Amino acid sequence: MIEVFVGVGANLGKPVEQVLAACDQLSSLLNDFVCSSLYQTKAWGYENQADFINCVAKGCTHLSAFELLEALQGIEKDQGRQRHACQWGPRSIDLDLLLYGDRSFQHETLIVPHPRMKSRAFVLCPLAEIAPNLMLPCGSLICDLIRLPAIQTQGVREFNIETVQ
Repeated sequence: MIEVFVGVGANLGKPVEQVLAACDQLSSLLNDFVCSSLYQTKAWGYENQADFINCVAKGCTHLSAFELLEALQGIEKDQGRQRHACQWGPRSIDLDLLLYGDRSFQHETLIVPHPRMKSRAFVLCPLAEIAPNLMLPCGSLICDLIRLPAIQTQGVREFNIETVQ
């Protein structure tokens, strides 16, 4: 079994419901499943779009990284994800394999650790919530990265789900 971390996000349709449904599907895919709180985040990259709802999930799996990627893409497809030309554009659901144990590798369809996770508060905040002492394969501690000024100014805030139900 290998411990994995998956980023989950959405900003189209009913993003809270989409993220929670994806986490529900992940919980049946991964053993020892844990999910962070939900976080509301301003769009990154292409900024002219609705805020995102994000979280990070962790669990253990016997699947290879590529089998897990295929399963994550299956969840996206089940929830109506359509890939568009705009790389950071709006989406009904987005699942990213952030970490696959302590392994690092690059392939045309998968890079692990996720290449931009260290610069994205919407990944680091929920990741720090569920694994504050996690060390990345590069040797960086999540608890140290979350304190960086560039991360602290990105406007990520915990989302209060009771206000929308």
